[in-house]
Amino acid sequence: MEEKTIVITDENGNAVEFEIILTFQDPKSKKNYVVYKDPESVEEVMAAEYVEEEDGQGTLLDIETDEEFEMIQEVLNTFTEED
Repeated sequence: MEEKTIVITDENGNAVEFEIILTFQDPKSKKNYVVYKDPESVEEVMAAEYVEEEDGQGTLLDIETDEEFEMIQEVLNTFTEED
């Protein structure tokens, strides 16, 4: 399986590469999400809303509500059960 990565610029301006676990679109809100992790960490998994810009780049937005977080957790649980 091909590993997909995302490069995020941290608060110090450093480019940090993360491994993408999964991406999906919520059918209700039509928002796109990315679930990712530091390849060196086994435990920590992060998630964000992904908004693609016209230039092909993207912006990550924080998860804003408990409902959003719970929905992402359910999708991730389903994904890992299938894996």
